[in-house]
Amino acid sequence: MKLYFSPGACSLSPHIVLLEAGLAFTTEAVDLRKKVTASGADFSAINPKGYVPALDTGRGMLLTEGPAIVQYLADLAPEKKLAPAAGTPERYALAEWLNFISTELHKNFSPLFRPNIGEELVNYAHGNLSTRLAYVERMLDGRDYLTGAQFTVADAYLFTVLNWAGVLKFDLSGFPRVQAFQQRVSERPMVRQALRDEGLLK
Repeated sequence: MKLYFSPGACSLSPHIVLLEAGLAFTTEAVDLRKKVTASGADFSAINPKGYVPALDTGRGMLLTEGPAIVQYLADLAPEKKLAPAAGTPERYALAEWLNFISTELHKNFSPLFRPNIGEELVNYAHGNLSTRLAYVERMLDGRDYLTGAQFTVADAYLFTVLNWAGVLKFDLSGFPRVQAFQQRVSERPMVRQALRDEGLLK
């Protein structure tokens, strides 16, 4: 398998999951502005959507959406319990979290990466993020991870998205359980490995 990534982007989530799952894989960095991979390939020809993550499964299939990729990877290593078994209520609860992170957190952080966005849009995104994170804060009461005591692919995704808060100067101090979650995940050996591999941690 090969993961196409950009350091610190949402592709960090499947990078973490690949390591946590103990799967064999390679990575190739992508310059998202130029749409060129580290080996000089035209990334738009690889993934017409033009963004990461993209996973060449090695089975004649390219997956290009983070929530789909991480569930696919979890299912390749069921013994790691990174996702509950398909068809169980717990699996649908996981899917609910993945969708929430994607649509309510990821997409509200995204505008803040744009240069020279207006104050009105910044305030709108911050307001949405604060409301959504207040929900996450409540749901983490008494839990180490989003679904309980077990680390799952949803936690890898949430960690990745929350990492952007520092870069974007979004204050998480009002969410102590969220901050504790972020610290807890950051201490996992495979998370640290992914961060080192992407040049985000020495």
